[in-house]
Amino acid sequence: MTQAEALTIPEHIHGYPDVAFGGYVAGLLAPHAGADTVRIDFRRAVGVGTPILLSRPEPGRATFTATDDTVLVEATAATLRIDPVPAPSWSDATRSVETALSSPDRLVTDCFGCGVACAPGRGLRLFPWRVAGQELMAAAWTPDPGLADENGELPPEIVWSALDCPGGIAAWVFSRMGRGAFTAALTATRFAPVLAGADYISHAWVLHRDGRKHTVGVALSTREGELCALAEALWIEPRHG
Repeated sequence: MTQAEALTIPEHIHGYPDVAFGGYVAGLLAPHAGADTVRIDFRRAVGVGTPILLSRPEPGRATFTATDDTVLVEATAATLRIDPVPAPSWSDATRSVETALSSPDRLVTDCFGCGVACAPGRGLRLFPWRVAGQELMAAAWTPDPGLADENGELPPEIVWSALDCPGGIAAWVFSRMGRGAFTAALTATRFAPVLAGADYISHAWVLHRDGRKHTVGVALSTREGELCALAEALWIEPRHG
C-alpha cells in the first residue's frame, strides 16, 4: 500500500451546491486503478474545498477517503458490457443544444457539467437535450482550451465529466427520474484522445429502471461518429418520506 496523497477539489467544480462533481471525481481517481476500464463507486458525497486522501490499498483498486479514513469513493478494474447506441448526426446534436438552451424545463445552474452559468473553461458547458423522434439525449460539444492540458488534450477528469450529466438528463427525461438523484456508480473506458477545439457528440440513453435506480449508457464520439469514450452509469433517486 502506497502512502496516501492529499488533494482538494476546487470549489467551482461542483454539481449540486458544495458537492464535488461526480464525473470529475471519478476521472481523477480512475487512472490510479491501473486498468483500461474502471468502475467508480460513490460511497459518500465528496465536498468541494475539503481535503481528501488518495490511497492505493492494492493493485487494481484506489480510493478517496476523508481525513478520518471514511471511504468516500472507490475505483476498481472492471468490464463494460454495454453496446453503444450509434451517435446522432452533428446537425441533430446541434439542434438538441439549441432546444436545450431555449427549453423552459431546463434549469439555469452553475453545474460544472451542464451549467449555462459557467464561464468557458470553468465548466464543460455541455448542454444535452433529446433528439427529435428518438429516446436519445445528445449534445454537440467543442471543448474549450481552458479544459485541456498543455498538449491540448482533455485529461481523464474532464473526459469522465463529459460522461456524467448526459446520462442523468436522459434518465430524468426518458425514465422519469426524480429531482435530487445522484450518480452512485460510473464505469467507463476511453478509446481515443479527446482534444480541445475539436467537435464531439455526446449522447446518452436509458438501459433500464429498477424502482429508484436508473441505469444509463453514455458515449462521446467525434463529429463523424468515431467512438472516443463509453460509460454505464447508475443513478439513484433519494428516498422521500
